[in-house]
Amino acid sequence: MARSYRPVVRDQEFLLPPNMADWLAGDHLVWFVLDVVEHLDTSALHAERRIGGVGRIEQLCADHVAYRVLCAQDPPDHTTIARFRAAHDDVFTDVFAQVLRLCAQAGMVRVGSIAIDGTKIAANASTSANRSQQWVTQQARRIAEAAVSEAAAVDAAEDAAEAASGAQARPPAELSTPAGRAAAIKKAMQEIARQDAAHAEADAADHAAQEQYLQRIEAGEIVSSRPPAGVDQVRLYQARITREQQRLAPLIGVRGTAQAHQRAAIRRIIKNAEAGLHRAQQDQAARVADRRGSAARIRARNLARRGSGGGPLVNLTDPEARLMVQGSGSGSVQGYNSQLVCSDDHLVIGVHVSQDANDLHCWTPALAAATTQIDALGKTIGLVLADNGYFTEANLTSPGPDRLIAPGSGRDVHHDAKHHPTQGPPPPDLSPTEAMRHTLRDPDQARRYKRRSATVEPVIGHLKDRIGLRRYARRGLAAVTAELHLAAAALNLTRLYHATTG
Repeated sequence: MARSYRPVVRDQEFLLPPNMADWLAGDHLVWFVLDVVEHLDTSALHAERRIGGVGRIEQLCADHVAYRVLCAQDPPDHTTIARFRAAHDDVFTDVFAQVLRLCAQAGMVRVGSIAIDGTKIAANASTSANRSQQWVTQQARRIAEAAVSEAAAVDAAEDAAEAASGAQARPPAELSTPAGRAAAIKKAMQEIARQDAAHAEADAADHAAQEQYLQRIEAGEIVSSRPPAGVDQVRLYQARITREQQRLAPLIGVRGTAQAHQRAAIRRIIKNAEAGLHRAQQDQAARVADRRGSAARIRARNLARRGSGGGPLVNLTDPEARLMVQGSGSGSVQGYNSQLVCSDDHLVIGVHVSQDANDLHCWTPALAAATTQIDALGKTIGLVLADNGYFTEANLTSPGPDRLIAPGSGRDVHHDAKHHPTQGPPPPDLSPTEAMRHTLRDPDQARRYKRRSATVEPVIGHLKDRIGLRRYARRGLAAVTAELHLAAAALNLTRLYHATTG
């Protein structure tokens, strides 16, 4: 029997139920959200609001039945929603905590094993708005102080007149106005100064670590850990030669086969060290670059992104956003590194937003955010799983729960556990990084680590696809952090809905 199309009658008249409560099924998500909101403490959201007022024409609230029910057929204006969100950054963090508490009361939030990962989310800014430090400085010089003062005075007078007449204040001036350009460039200059200060602080910390390591070697200590990133290779080899010469000195003039072998062995060590010193003197700069740690390589990439005139890049639309390379060959994005810490039952238990293109320095703040939430619930995190983006000695040795941080890809971890297995705890003389490599070659630990991708990666996918957070609507680090908290609360609500109604 041939199949046919169902007839389409677009002028068919409907008689909708007079009560909106009959428009949607009783188990619809909207009713669940409304019930949850009744149990949340939203007093902070109402502190500066009143019943009534103007506000109309939000697309979904006009076109989508569920949203029409949610707003009771009184759709707010999109600017009203935007201003409301901008005024309650701190409240959204509290809402996130309240929703997580509701999930815990429903028997969710399993934290025996959790996972952490980062994802790049685009900022409300375009890469075409990136400018070099030289360009920003030139533009700042071109803006005369008198012109800026005059424009600011005119803007202030207009704002005062509008306030006196009861009209709503104008939104901030855009780049098309002199005052707007001046404000944007001033903010960009402040961000450049902040970046320079952060780089100087990081360089000072690196120098201190390098100096401490060299002093230990020069004092004759045998250090098993690897040299810090950027250490002076010439000075390092000279210290090693001096140390071995001091070890050889007591054996000079001593006869005997054993002593002769020991002298020969130490001489070989000195000879190798001298050869290394010669190579280091010839290509010291190349060796330093090759042996830099991950953190130093990140800073090098940031410096490589400078404009032709020199200096770091800054975005005029959102100066706190960064140009970041996405994984899997997906190109670059002007955005933020958004960290999610997820429970074993796919709830977001902590978030952190970073300007770092890499995850190395995100471990501590992200885990601290999750720990704060979990401690408030009276629970204890058992094990933290993370990929090789967090594999540093600092992250391996920082205070906190037990952790498995991969030294390489997941495929490498399981290959090593299969073909080069270990058993038992690592030997006490291993460095933290070598100890973690030993631990993950244990097949049982490798199986525990395998849970990482199944824990956090689906949550990231749901955040972007179901919640729709592929691009932040607001600008600035604090604003997008609040936006991420709100999106995470919404994601947790959907998990709670499916868990309690499914």
